[in-house]
Formats: sequence, structure tokens, C-alpha cells
Amino acid sequence: MQKNFIIIVDTREQRPYGFSASVSTVKRALSEGDYSLDGFEHLVAVERKSLEDYASSLSCDRERFLCEIGRMASIPHRLVVVEGSLTDILGWKYRSGIHPNSILGGTIALLVDQQTPVVFCGDRQIACRFTEEYLKRVYRKLTNESLAKTDEAGHQ
Repeated sequence: MQKNFIIIVDTREQRPYGFSASVSTVKRALSEGDYSLDGFEHLVAVERKSLEDYASSLSCDRERFLCEIGRMASIPHRLVVVEGSLTDILGWKYRSGIHPNSILGGTIALLVDQQTPVVFCGDRQIACRFTEEYLKRVYRKLTNESLAKTDEAGHQ
């Protein structure tokens, strides 16, 4: 990984991820998402959601959230990372009164109608690891850095 690989953490991110020691981060206001790459903000956006926040975003905050997702539409490497599993949603393991079927339907609408990937990572620790590895891979792709350094399992 080149030295100029820097993850931008949005200044509004209330609980930023603690990435591995080998990763440099900088806090800066992002127009879209919670995480991006320095110099590639217009090409990369990762929106982080706790399970509670995701459920809320698809219910009482739905209009605001869909506007936010709509603004991300021009960003080719965009995704929503959820700190929870689909099992957690279907098992109603969140405080919101929204029915699990509504969250499932809202998720499918994001995937199909908004063409925005949603990744359920199980918990915060896995979501942090996934986000870091995703951003590394996108960085390599955008800078044409050799992907040959990465084995089939995704390790450097």
C-alpha cells in the first residue's frame, strides 16, 4: 500500500472506526458518506450504520436517508455498511418499532432501485475490518496499484 493511502473520516461521524495501525486517517467534512479516500472523495463513499440507526433510517428518517442515498448515486464506489446481520433484523433485535419485513423491503429497494450495495457485517468490529479492506481494494483499483500483491483470500 502506498504511503498516500489515507482514509477520510467525516467530521460528523460520532463513533469513528479505529482502523489498524498501518492506516492513516484524517478528519474532514465529507459531502457524502462517513468514510472516503483522500483525493478520491468524488469516487468513494462508505455510509456506516449501526443496526439501530439503519432501522431508524428506513422508518422515521426514511425520506432524509433516501435523499442521502440519492446524492451518493453518482459515486461509483458507494455502499452502506451495517453493524448488524440480516438475522438480527429478521429477529427484531433492535429497538425501533418498524417491522423486520419493512427493513428487508427497504434494503431490497436500496439494492434494486438505488443500485446501492448494503453489506451486513454482523457487528461493529467486523464492519470496521470490512470497511478498511474495502477502501484498500478500491484505492488499489483507482491508483492501478498492482493487485498481484493480494492473494486470493484478500490478504496483502
